[in-house]
Amino acid sequence: MSAREVESIFAEIVERARASDPTNARRWFDELRVVRFDGGSIGIGCPDEASVRFLDQNCRANFTRIAQQITGHLVTVDFLISTGDPRRPIEAMLPGPALHADYTFDNFVVGPSNRLAHASCVAVSQSLGATYNPLFLYGNAGLGKTHLLHAVCHEIRHRSGMASIQLLSCEEFVNRFIRAIEQGNISSFHSQFRTVDALVIDDIQFLREREQSQEEFFHTFNAIYNNGRQIILSADSPPAEIPSLEDRLVSRFNWGLVARIDPPSYETRVAIVQKKAHLRGLQVTDEISEYIAKQVQANIRELEGALTTIYALATTTHEPVTIELAQRALEGQIRLATRHISVMDIIEVVAKHFDVRLTDLQSKRRSQSITVPRQICMYLARLLTKHSLEEIGGHLGGRDHTTVMHACAKIDEEKQSDPKMQALLAELTKQITQTFLI
Repeated sequence: MSAREVESIFAEIVERARASDPTNARRWFDELRVVRFDGGSIGIGCPDEASVRFLDQNCRANFTRIAQQITGHLVTVDFLISTGDPRRPIEAMLPGPALHADYTFDNFVVGPSNRLAHASCVAVSQSLGATYNPLFLYGNAGLGKTHLLHAVCHEIRHRSGMASIQLLSCEEFVNRFIRAIEQGNISSFHSQFRTVDALVIDDIQFLREREQSQEEFFHTFNAIYNNGRQIILSADSPPAEIPSLEDRLVSRFNWGLVARIDPPSYETRVAIVQKKAHLRGLQVTDEISEYIAKQVQANIRELEGALTTIYALATTTHEPVTIELAQRALEGQIRLATRHISVMDIIEVVAKHFDVRLTDLQSKRRSQSITVPRQICMYLARLLTKHSLEEIGGHLGGRDHTTVMHACAKIDEEKQSDPKMQALLAELTKQITQTFLI
């Protein structure tokens, strides 16, 4: 097969990959190239380590399926770091956490709602352990906390490839600690976490009500801090408002800088839409960016979801991205946003479906026949209303915001792993949105 034929096949693979998976399509796909094509294997050269990991985690199955369809063979796809010479790919990657390719400082849109958090993260990445230690970021879901944590790690790695970084969720920290106890390997756990240059933990609020894990994290915190190393944490609320968190941990979390991230302003939302579009190689006019920013106000994830919806419609219909196409693409989301759905509306539909009473959902009962419908109520209320976690919990027996947050996370996890749960949630959402109009 000639080099021209290989390039033609590869170009078609990339084009189809963009169209079939718009959520994960990126502008830098233009920089991908073939570094090996021997019939049974396709080696795809990538610009850097982050892009290799992004493709490995999000796109491997899609690229492989498309490559097999186009070539007619059971080929495998490998993503490699290219040196610039397609004959000399580098497959080794730096040790440490898998960082999201998009989550860099360059791709973060700064506005009044996040300026302090951004500036503090930049400062910390340039001077570990010497500026703000610990650095504690907090705010609602989808506002950019995880983006900033990854951006700090990207910058640390760029400045010093030898720096030791641990970036993980609080749940993962707890699970690793539990496994270390079960395996009798606590000393290895200590050496893994207490000797790093930077410990970065997302959603630290999940330490609540875990006494032994809090004890372990207390000593881990002290060891890192006393060694002059950096600690960066994120949560959905400030330290003092995390329920069941020990006072000594609250005190330590407040030692450095506590920075809040608020929902983005209209102008910031417009800039975010334009930045996200640029990352996907999607050309959108100012009119379309402003339209999306006006319709979607909750958080950055919903802005990105709206843009993905528009991108998917444009690529599947082969139409240019116009304001009319954007309106068609977001029509369902806009109708949903204009409906006045209350928590009680949701409870009514869920209770009827599961044949349970309202008083049962609001009671302290914890049997599965009641717990699952109650958690689904919380999840759908979070999705379909603008009520706070506390307000949702108030409608379901006065439960606190951490209980609601846990329920939402559990149902979301089941939705991802269980097609039956996904179908059930879709059906309940359809019933709710079709029943309760303006």
